Amino acid sequence: MVRLVSVCASLTDDELALLEQLAMPTHFASGDTLFTQGSEAHCVYNVTAGVVRLYKLLSDGRRQVVGFALPGDFLGLAMRDAYGFSADAIGDVAVCAFSRAAYTALVDAKPHLLKRLHEFATHELTLAHEQMMLLGRRTAEEKLICFLLGMQQRWARLGKPSVTVQLPMTRQDIADFLGLTIETVSRTFTRLAKDKTILIVPGGVRVMNPERMHAVAA
Repeated sequence: MVRLVSVCASLTDDELALLEQLAMPTHFASGDTLFTQGSEAHCVYNVTAGVVRLYKLLSDGRRQVVGFALPGDFLGLAMRDAYGFSADAIGDVAVCAFSRAAYTALVDAKPHLLKRLHEFATHELTLAHEQMMLLGRRTAEEKLICFLLGMQQRWARLGKPSVTVQLPMTRQDIADFLGLTIETVSRTFTRLAKDKTILIVPGGVRVMNPERMHAVAA
């Protein structure tokens, strides 16, 4: 299913075989760092299993989570010399790592792959912009509901449509993504559960009142 939403959907079976020859399957344990902000961008990563936390360290030492990468997502596609953010594993994560040099050579030889890569790079570059929109003049409840619906839609695109939204990240991660305190996030989860908008379950939440959630998010 991951192939459907990944760059690899543009490739023929022979081209996929070539890509697999270039790939270096790598596993990261929970909390391991894939790469750090400002370090030299030697590799491009395709997440194949698990969830990756993407974040920036601000000048005052605070952490700003800028997104969560799911299976199928590529990291490091923006052709820069250094990574623009850091990436840590949330739980066990599997990736295919490609050296930047080998990947660039393949892209040069496959114009249709270049087109898909551009689409993914554009998505990567707009992560922060989308987050700033999310952090606009919305209330804490609106921000959290938008986040939950967004995660539900992303899992659905991976072939996992469900009323239960998997949330492997911590409440602190969500708070740092939404620009809220962990106390506010916890209170908002509790309030949404109390009014039966969601049901808190192990590893995530179950959407109980999608009509209300979509109305709030509109």
